[in-house]
Amino acid sequence: MVSLNGPDWRDFLQGLITQDALTLAPGEIRLAALLTPQGRLLFDLFLVGQGEDCLIDCAATDRQALVDRLTLYRLRAKVDIAASSAPVLAAWGMADPPADFHPDPRAPGLGFRGYGAAPPVGVSVADEAAYDGHRLSLGVPATADWAGLATYPIEANFDLLHGIDFKKGCFVGQETTSRMKRRGAIRSRMAPITLEGPPPAPGGELLAGDLRAGEIRSVQGGRAMALLRLDRLEAGTLTYGDGHPWRPDWPDWLPRGD
Repeated sequence: MVSLNGPDWRDFLQGLITQDALTLAPGEIRLAALLTPQGRLLFDLFLVGQGEDCLIDCAATDRQALVDRLTLYRLRAKVDIAASSAPVLAAWGMADPPADFHPDPRAPGLGFRGYGAAPPVGVSVADEAAYDGHRLSLGVPATADWAGLATYPIEANFDLLHGIDFKKGCFVGQETTSRMKRRGAIRSRMAPITLEGPPPAPGGELLAGDLRAGEIRSVQGGRAMALLRLDRLEAGTLTYGDGHPWRPDWPDWLPRGD
């Protein structure tokens, strides 16, 4: 987590990230990204309204790098930026949110996220791998799928997961992101796939006939997240490795070919 406070934090974030920070309400969570100037994913994050202040929910491995990058951009803005040790919890598979938990904004079924909260009473506690399995079952990519600086946010479905506000004005990397949106035809998208063979290493090639049809990004058992070439999926038999079959599993929120 990263905490932001001070009179300028909203304007400061507004000019940097893909999401609208000016209208963030207390208790609200919004998916966002900080991009490179070339428009590739640098950090994925959640904005969390905390009274008059803001928390940024990011991968723990990215926390200090995010603090350093935001500090670099701060210049004369009146905003305090600090790493926070507040715990982050996710709860899913229940009809009503626990106290102090708020809906995950990305896709139906992901559940709720809580900050500084204790696990709900009477609810079994799962590990991070269980949550990753739940997320992957719904077809939602995460930090492990960006492959360094190789991914554009629209390829990672940020436009479909409510992570880009195209009406908010300028942000870092906006020109490339807006151009991809205006063109309409997206060549590559992330989607979950089922593997009918031994799990490959991240970066493994997916084939449709003799054509490269995608790349494995993260794997959990017989399921993986992949960056797929949408225009090649009908080019032939879908295989990976030594000819093992694979197939895409399109979630309801991600229409095939969108």
